[in-house]
Amino acid sequence: MLDRFKVPEDIAVRVAPEAMRATVENLFMALKMPPADAAQSADVLIYADTRGIDSHGVSNMMRAYVAGFQGGHINPTPSRKVVRDRGAALVMDCDLGLGLAVGPAAMDLAIERAKQCGVGMVVARNAGHYGAAAYYAERALAHDQVGLSMTSGGVHVTPTFGAEPLLGLNPIGVAAPSGTETPYLFDASMSSVAGNKIGLLRRVGGNVAPGWVAASDGSPVMEEAAVPEGFMLLPLGGTREIGSHKGFGLMLMVEVLTTVLAGTGAGPDRRAPFAHSFIALDVATFTDVDGFKADMDAYLKRLRECQPAPGAERVVYPGILEREALAERAANGIPYHPEVIDWFKETCASLGAECTLEG
Repeated sequence: MLDRFKVPEDIAVRVAPEAMRATVENLFMALKMPPADAAQSADVLIYADTRGIDSHGVSNMMRAYVAGFQGGHINPTPSRKVVRDRGAALVMDCDLGLGLAVGPAAMDLAIERAKQCGVGMVVARNAGHYGAAAYYAERALAHDQVGLSMTSGGVHVTPTFGAEPLLGLNPIGVAAPSGTETPYLFDASMSSVAGNKIGLLRRVGGNVAPGWVAASDGSPVMEEAAVPEGFMLLPLGGTREIGSHKGFGLMLMVEVLTTVLAGTGAGPDRRAPFAHSFIALDVATFTDVDGFKADMDAYLKRLRECQPAPGAERVVYPGILEREALAERAANGIPYHPEVIDWFKETCASLGAECTLEG
């Protein structure tokens, strides 16, 4: 995560991961989630916060989830069920359950079918927001599988040359097993910047970078500036000259593989809040597992040892910074803005949930 999104260390409140986990679980249970679902949901959020994926951790997401439960948009006790089953391919109806609670079981089902069929794919429809895409993809690694996860993000992006928000943020997560090297773990929105990171920027008073957003009339903002009113996000690439048509196309791909494949419409015409797709590829079905990991190790090491460009310290592939953040935050605590801590204390008090945060 870029420094502009981070809470300045001189004001950051460091919280032990388990203290925040307990508080989040208590909040979910106060919102009538069963204890097992509350624990699973908290795990996804703490996963994000301990790995530096702050945009999808508790700072932004708990506000949205509390509002969703209180507004009746998220079902705390969903009756999830498989409604289509063709062996390697399944569709699960999530009964408006929070994606954090229902998504892991869907990914695990894809993993189990991949063990049987070589490939497993579960499309989860009628689900709530599921947090960081990497969490689900990474579950495949322990089974010597490649994991993919994608979701229909909020419709806040204007297409290339457009002046209407017609595209979802539509992030993708991918994980591949390795031997001795840190596994490849990719997680990114197909927009120029993740929508939730704008919330982080506003909290710390930061500016948007050129090519991240468009003004309300669709004009790309191509200079450093405060977050404009009525902005729309731009596709990955920012403008056509530097590749926004590629981000546009990838967003459409994710939409097809989530909401359209789930039978719930697309873009602003979606008939359900979110749909997710979980895919697992069993390495042994395609090639020798040890050989795959050796090849991954050799390539990842080559990337890691790449000669850095002038002014750069090193080359890092997706997964390295997350692993380093996990070690640092496990030792020193997760840095939160004081406003976030205040929100948790106030919200816990209003819902009658125990707050385990100090200070």
